[in-house]
Amino acid sequence: MTTRRVNPPELSPPAGFSHAVVAAGSRVVFLAGQTALDADGEVAGRTLPEQFEKALGNLLAALAAAGGTPADLARVTVYATDVADYRAHARELGRIWRDSAGRDYPAMAVVGVVRLWDEQAMVELDGFAVLP
Repeated sequence: MTTRRVNPPELSPPAGFSHAVVAAGSRVVFLAGQTALDADGEVAGRTLPEQFEKALGNLLAALAAAGGTPADLARVTVYATDVADYRAHARELGRIWRDSAGRDYPAMAVVGVVRLWDEQAMVELDGFAVLP
Protein backbone atom coordinates (compact mmCIF):
# COMPACT_ATOMS: atom_id res chain seq x y z
CA MET A 1 0.00 0.00 0.00
CA THR A 2 1.05 3.54 -0.54
CA THR A 3 -0.26 6.43 1.47
CA ARG A 4 0.35 10.11 1.10
CA ARG A 5 -0.63 12.55 3.82
CA VAL A 6 -1.91 15.84 2.38
CA ASN A 7 -1.84 18.98 4.52
CA PRO A 8 -2.44 22.05 2.30
CA PRO A 9 -0.65 25.21 3.46
CA GLU A 10 -3.86 27.26 3.24
CA LEU A 11 -5.43 25.15 6.02
CA SER A 12 -4.62 25.43 9.71
CA PRO A 13 -1.57 23.27 10.55
CA PRO A 14 -2.77 19.85 11.73
CA ALA A 15 -1.81 18.63 15.18
CA GLY A 16 -2.21 14.89 15.68
CA PHE A 17 -4.09 14.26 12.42
CA SER A 18 -3.77 14.73 8.67
CA HIS A 19 -6.21 16.84 6.65
CA ALA A 20 -6.35 14.18 3.94
CA VAL A 21 -4.86 10.77 3.26
CA VAL A 22 -4.51 9.42 -0.25
CA ALA A 23 -4.30 5.62 -0.07
CA ALA A 24 -3.78 3.05 -2.79
CA GLY A 25 -3.96 -0.63 -2.04
CA SER A 26 -5.89 -3.78 -2.73
CA ARG A 27 -7.79 -4.35 0.55
CA VAL A 28 -9.91 -2.05 2.67
CA VAL A 29 -10.43 -2.99 6.32
CA PHE A 30 -13.39 -1.40 8.07
CA LEU A 31 -12.81 -1.27 11.82
CA ALA A 32 -15.81 -1.43 14.15
CA GLY A 33 -16.10 1.04 16.99
CA GLN A 34 -13.88 0.07 19.91
CA THR A 35 -14.30 1.26 23.47
CA ALA A 36 -12.21 0.36 26.50
CA LEU A 37 -13.73 -3.10 26.88
CA ASP A 38 -11.40 -5.75 28.27
CA ALA A 39 -11.49 -9.43 27.31
CA ASP A 40 -14.28 -10.01 29.86
CA GLY A 41 -16.49 -7.33 28.31
CA GLU A 42 -15.95 -4.85 31.15
CA VAL A 43 -14.99 -1.20 30.63
CA ALA A 44 -11.38 -0.77 31.76
CA GLY A 45 -10.16 2.57 33.07
CA ARG A 46 -11.72 5.32 35.11
CA THR A 47 -10.24 8.30 33.26
CA LEU A 48 -10.50 9.40 29.66
CA PRO A 49 -6.78 8.82 28.95
CA GLU A 50 -6.96 5.29 30.42
CA GLN A 51 -10.03 4.49 28.34
CA PHE A 52 -8.53 6.09 25.21
CA GLU A 53 -5.40 3.95 25.54
CA LYS A 54 -7.45 0.75 25.88
CA ALA A 55 -9.85 1.69 23.06
CA LEU A 56 -6.93 2.51 20.75
CA GLY A 57 -5.25 -0.76 21.71
CA ASN A 58 -8.46 -2.62 20.85
CA LEU A 59 -8.70 -0.84 17.49
CA LEU A 60 -5.07 -1.66 16.68
CA ALA A 61 -5.55 -5.28 17.78
CA ALA A 62 -8.46 -5.65 15.36
CA LEU A 63 -6.37 -4.04 12.63
CA ALA A 64 -3.41 -6.35 13.32
CA ALA A 65 -5.69 -9.40 13.25
CA ALA A 66 -6.80 -8.28 9.78
CA GLY A 67 -3.15 -8.02 8.69
CA GLY A 68 -2.66 -4.27 9.04
CA THR A 69 -0.42 -1.87 10.89
CA PRO A 70 -1.09 1.60 12.30
CA ALA A 71 0.54 3.14 9.20
CA ASP A 72 -2.28 1.58 7.13
CA LEU A 73 -4.96 3.62 8.91
CA ALA A 74 -6.57 6.04 6.48
CA ARG A 75 -9.40 7.35 8.67
CA VAL A 76 -10.25 7.27 12.39
CA THR A 77 -13.25 8.84 14.08
CA VAL A 78 -13.18 9.44 17.83
CA TYR A 79 -16.50 9.67 19.64
CA ALA A 80 -16.23 11.39 23.02
CA THR A 81 -18.91 11.86 25.65
CA ASP A 82 -17.15 15.03 26.88
CA VAL A 83 -15.31 16.99 24.19
CA ALA A 84 -14.08 19.56 26.73
CA ASP A 85 -12.45 16.75 28.73
CA TYR A 86 -10.98 15.35 25.51
CA ARG A 87 -9.47 18.75 24.67
CA ALA A 88 -8.17 19.13 28.23
CA HIS A 89 -6.27 15.84 27.83
CA ALA A 90 -5.18 16.44 24.22
CA ARG A 91 -1.44 16.38 24.95
CA GLU A 92 -1.66 13.13 26.90
CA LEU A 93 -3.93 11.55 24.29
CA GLY A 94 -1.48 12.61 21.59
CA ARG A 95 1.36 10.93 23.49
CA ILE A 96 -0.71 7.76 23.86
CA TRP A 97 -1.42 7.82 20.11
CA ARG A 98 2.25 8.33 19.19
CA ASP A 99 3.42 5.59 21.59
CA SER A 100 0.87 3.12 20.18
CA ALA A 101 0.42 4.12 16.54
CA GLY A 102 3.35 6.35 15.61
CA ARG A 103 3.30 9.63 13.74
CA ASP A 104 1.69 8.54 10.47
CA TYR A 105 -1.58 10.22 11.36
CA PRO A 106 -4.78 9.27 9.54
CA ALA A 107 -7.50 11.71 8.63
CA MET A 108 -9.38 12.12 11.92
CA ALA A 109 -12.39 13.72 13.54
CA VAL A 110 -13.59 14.00 17.13
CA VAL A 111 -17.37 13.91 17.53
CA GLY A 112 -19.22 14.72 20.73
CA VAL A 113 -21.91 12.21 21.66
CA VAL A 114 -24.44 12.03 24.48
CA ARG A 115 -23.41 8.51 25.46
CA LEU A 116 -21.95 5.31 24.09
CA TRP A 117 -23.31 1.74 24.09
CA ASP A 118 -21.64 0.93 27.40
CA GLU A 119 -22.77 3.62 29.81
CA GLN A 120 -19.35 3.81 31.54
CA ALA A 121 -17.50 4.29 28.23
CA MET A 122 -16.16 7.81 27.65
CA VAL A 123 -14.59 7.30 24.23
CA GLU A 124 -14.94 5.09 21.16
CA LEU A 125 -12.75 4.85 18.05
CA ASP A 126 -13.60 3.43 14.64
CA GLY A 127 -12.04 3.76 11.23
CA PHE A 128 -10.74 2.11 8.13
CA ALA A 129 -7.38 1.10 6.76
CA VAL A 130 -6.09 0.37 3.28
CA LEU A 131 -3.74 -2.62 3.04
CA PRO A 132 -1.49 -3.65 0.17
